[in-house]
Amino acid sequence: MPLPYLTPSFPGIGGTIKNRPEDFFVQELPLYEPSGEGEHVYCEIQKCGITTIDAIDKLAKSLRVSARDIGYAGMKDAQAVTRQMVSIPGITEEQAMTATVEGVQVLWAARHANKLRLGHLAGNRFAIKIRDVRPTDVVKVDGVFADIRKRGMPNYFGEQRFGWRNDNDRVGAAYIRGADAEVIRLLAGAPDPTVDDEESLAARTLYEQGDLQGALNRLPRRLNVEAKVLGRFIRTGDASAAVAIVDERIRKIWISALQSRLFNDVVATRIAGLNKLLDGDLAWKHENGSAFIVESAAVEQPRCDAFEISPSGPMLGYRMSLPEREALAIEKAVFEAAGLTGDDFSRAGDLRIKGARRPLRVQPGECRLEAGSDEHGGFITVAFTLPPGSFATVLLREFMKVAETPTTRIQ
Repeated sequence: MPLPYLTPSFPGIGGTIKNRPEDFFVQELPLYEPSGEGEHVYCEIQKCGITTIDAIDKLAKSLRVSARDIGYAGMKDAQAVTRQMVSIPGITEEQAMTATVEGVQVLWAARHANKLRLGHLAGNRFAIKIRDVRPTDVVKVDGVFADIRKRGMPNYFGEQRFGWRNDNDRVGAAYIRGADAEVIRLLAGAPDPTVDDEESLAARTLYEQGDLQGALNRLPRRLNVEAKVLGRFIRTGDASAAVAIVDERIRKIWISALQSRLFNDVVATRIAGLNKLLDGDLAWKHENGSAFIVESAAVEQPRCDAFEISPSGPMLGYRMSLPEREALAIEKAVFEAAGLTGDDFSRAGDLRIKGARRPLRVQPGECRLEAGSDEHGGFITVAFTLPPGSFATVLLREFMKVAETPTTRIQ
């Protein structure tokens, strides 16, 4: 079901995004600068038309290093112009600058002591053109922007978190339950005419009919992970062995999508009071990312109004801290509806996911709105910064109110 809006009374300006990659720009804001010394080379790369994982894999091949040794702080959109940091061991700055990868440009390189890790960024800066709108509607957006800056933006995970078939969370749920045959079915079967092209739909239909070899033969070349898993399953008859050959990074994406879906469900439940604390909440301190139990919501609410703290929600795992009282009841209801507990995440194949907390809302910064036109027509440019892990498309959907379907989904 579509996620509820924070600003349902605002009808939206409509429009489209990502009509062309240069309309969607995002730049990573580093948590620290490289020191100039150390065994890792930090590079800022600019990419377009390629995912972060694919960019890393191709950089690794170009530089003859292991992709697993390349560090990165976050994932960036493929259909956009994006800048982000990566760390590469065992090379020189000069080698990094001469790496040749289609769709990727190394902007600069400098040495540092440690590998870049996920989450090692201060945030992201965005500049996004919304097209197919009336530029004069920028005045309407300004009021909504002001309201969101005051109350906060829902910290939903964007639809791109769940994959192009919108089912990574279902794959993740099957994986952590050890239902490997179901993982394979979701990867190679489960046809969906609303998202699958003709060739994919034919292959997936053959799988559901029991013709596994026929399905493998029809799978498009771009579905290489699906083909790899199905091929191993056909050869061995061992579903667990087939799933185990999937790169660990991809399996973590499945699990993360499952955690994200549960988190979104909690945010959706609390959307009307997104800026209000409940007794028993685990309040998130925006200054340092720590959390504490709210004994009295009335006492702590002024700090919430000042955006020092916010209610937090679950990234479910076997060691995740839980809230108390009313806040706990909301989260338990979401977990029970999904048939999951934190303990399930301790049995995620060879991965064990501890879990974490995440604020239910974030505050956009450095906000700016501009209207204009170019050879492609009129547009409204929305520029802002967001903390790590927050999705620009979540903010845009509050402005646009575009009906989200598999073909028009903002992503």
